[in-house]
Amino acid sequence: MIHEPVLTKPPLRGRRVDGRRLRSERTKQLIIEAYLDLLRESPQVPTAVQIAERAGYSVRSVFERFADLLTLSLAVADYAFVQGAAQAVARHVDADRQTRLRSHVETRATVCERWLPLWRTLVANQNESDLLKMRIEYMREAFVARLELMYRPELAQLPEPKRKQLLIALETLIDFESWGRMRERHGLSVEAACDVWINAIDRMLPPTPALS
Repeated sequence: MIHEPVLTKPPLRGRRVDGRRLRSERTKQLIIEAYLDLLRESPQVPTAVQIAERAGYSVRSVFERFADLLTLSLAVADYAFVQGAAQAVARHVDADRQTRLRSHVETRATVCERWLPLWRTLVANQNESDLLKMRIEYMREAFVARLELMYRPELAQLPEPKRKQLLIALETLIDFESWGRMRERHGLSVEAACDVWINAIDRMLPPTPALS
């Protein structure tokens, strides 16, 4: 007689460990989100007490999961980079010039609008950690790579020195702080600020080569 295999549940102890791990990860996530919420309300780096209160946990819970506030800020930076990359998926890469301009600028504006408070905090505190500096540099390199991707037809026409100069100028133009000045100092709407960037980039780029 052939017996069907008996399906058994995993040991209770293993399920408890998995449950604790899931709860711990959920707690980490809520602490990171609390940190970000507080930054959006105030430019001051939040304290452990403020973070714990916003997340709904004790200060002890915060430091059980993050060795210190610098470790927490690195975790927040990593979280933001993943989320920002998901937001900034390249679209219309092979479209006409005006479509690429609008697609790129609107995507970049979405990222700046959401992450400007965190970016300011990371830059202000970058000298506290080489790891933090590395993350900031990695983010900047990603911005430049996106420029090279979106404006490849125009950039490909330029000799290397001029191409590099133009990339530096474009990177400076679409910096987080540029977005902040347009939105805060000049009071522009998101749409109006996007138009400023689109028109400026359009003037800076060389003519788009005709299709062969």
